[in-house]
Amino acid sequence: MSEETKSKDRSKEEEQKRKKGAFNEFGEQVEKFANKTAESIRKAIDKALASRNTVLTIRVNDDSNEKINRLVESGLFKTRSESAAFLIMEGIKTQQGLFDKIEGKLKRMEKIKQELQSIVSEEIEKGATKNNK
Repeated sequence: MSEETKSKDRSKEEEQKRKKGAFNEFGEQVEKFANKTAESIRKAIDKALASRNTVLTIRVNDDSNEKINRLVESGLFKTRSESAAFLIMEGIKTQQGLFDKIEGKLKRMEKIKQELQSIVSEEIEKGATKNNK
């Protein structure tokens, strides 16, 4: 084997080692990212579940039930209750704009109710005053 052939073979080996090293480094970075992501999800789940204190009985369709079960089977949640609570909270966060609009309308409705109560009270007082004369 000529010196040139040996040199080319060494170059190929070195290139393969370099590629293998780069691939391994990439794999390690992906693994680190996956671990960080999993930890972030665990923290979000723990935070979401920490404040649960109300029992709620609900009916869900088969597809929702399957999704809830999959989250438990995957090990992300210990129970179906935890899984459902997490999904409900995430849905509420996603629809925060809608809930803000609802809150604004409810405040307006409460103000109108108070105004109506005030009007009725005034009318009752006027009627009572007339009857006492």
